[in-house]
Amino acid sequence: MHNYQQLQFKSGLEIHQQLEGKKLFCDCPTIIKDGTPDFKIRRRLRASASELGEIDQAALHELKKEKEFIYEGYKEANCLIDIDEEPPKKMNKKALETTLKLALLLKAKPLDYIQFMRKIVIDGSNTAAFQRTALIAVNGEIETSRGNVKIESVCLEEESAKKVNDTETERRYNISRLGIPLIEIATDASLQDPEHVKEAAVKIGMILRSLEGIKRGIGSIRQDVNISIKNGARIEIKGFQDYRNIPKIIDNEITRQLQEKKKQEAHVRSARPDFSTQYERPMPGAARMYVETDIPLHKIAKDYLKTLHLPELLEEQMLRLEETFKIDNTQAKDLLKENLEEYFKKASLLCSNLKNTYIAELILNLPKEFKKNHNKTIHHDDFFLSILEHLDKRNIAKESLEKIFLDKVNNKPFNIKNYGLKDMKELEEEIKILIKEKPELNFQALMGELMKKNRGKIDGKTAAELIKKHSIFS
Repeated sequence: MHNYQQLQFKSGLEIHQQLEGKKLFCDCPTIIKDGTPDFKIRRRLRASASELGEIDQAALHELKKEKEFIYEGYKEANCLIDIDEEPPKKMNKKALETTLKLALLLKAKPLDYIQFMRKIVIDGSNTAAFQRTALIAVNGEIETSRGNVKIESVCLEEESAKKVNDTETERRYNISRLGIPLIEIATDASLQDPEHVKEAAVKIGMILRSLEGIKRGIGSIRQDVNISIKNGARIEIKGFQDYRNIPKIIDNEITRQLQEKKKQEAHVRSARPDFSTQYERPMPGAARMYVETDIPLHKIAKDYLKTLHLPELLEEQMLRLEETFKIDNTQAKDLLKENLEEYFKKASLLCSNLKNTYIAELILNLPKEFKKNHNKTIHHDDFFLSILEHLDKRNIAKESLEKIFLDKVNNKPFNIKNYGLKDMKELEEEIKILIKEKPELNFQALMGELMKKNRGKIDGKTAAELIKKHSIFS
């Protein structure tokens, strides 16, 4: 780890979050398709000068590669607007509403008018060679353990296409993702070290997940990190899929900069799976932005903002869940993160004898362990709830859960008699005989023998109590 204070480390975050529903400027759904495309188109893109006669350096860098771009599309997810053969439709009002709600949750001030701009992008990720983007709100803030961090801007823009393959002569894109509404949140450069960057990313992510209409899953949220140190240049690292990797990648990048002998120039790098970074292109400048004339100005009325119903923050939901059901902080967080809050509440109501912490543990961890052990999926459905209820009524032992669900995924009919607990008197007699026949065994060995012989048929806690009752281990 480096001494970040001594290095005069500065960092800021840019977080990009996809929205559900329809695309930003057409009626196509926000689904991301894979597999064999329905059509392909080929294009070449070029960089043009801005109104000041300047060509953006990032665009010029891509132009020199002289690549041809292949766009693969899907009838279900794409239309003529996606391939730049038809003008954009009116802006998606629902996407704007979600963005404004987020801005207010971030204590940012929405602008009076929304003006979309064209941002030149000729790496092929946009079929039109530009991305539509609009500034929605400014001057917000979030609270962190190191003090408040300023939110400089909240923007609404089009998502880019997904790169599929890249060679020396051509680059292939899947355009089903193109045009999905994308919120961009940018902080100032007050983040003090890698852990502080991670904390801010988690905080903003929690606020985002408090909103309806936010896309979930891998790739739906991405973080870019801007960093600089004393006598160094601003470096932007793109492509963080998991906030947990942020500290390691930043630390490695600072090591690289300190070992670099030549003077650093401002540029963009990408995060790699091995926690290193790779050069991508020069830092873009103001020359790549110009007004979008196909999209009219949109006025934000003050009275309209007052009608927006802001959701309860995820942090507040988490605290309430934790206090009401007496579960731990991590369980409350994970239940909300995986949209299992209501399912957990239903299970808690059904199972009055089981502790809520145990119910939460089963709901969160049993499917993961089962997937790890058997590479098969069990679902949070009515059958899962019925098994929890049987467990609550002591009709089955927790040791039988794995076999029950294994039989279920293999389509075997469920009969509770096949998994029922051994009769208490029968179990007690068996324990007496085991202790008599094997007096040399210690407590753990006796438990092991008993559980092995009666796998899934006895409750471990009950067995332990009976062994202690009839042995010297009481």
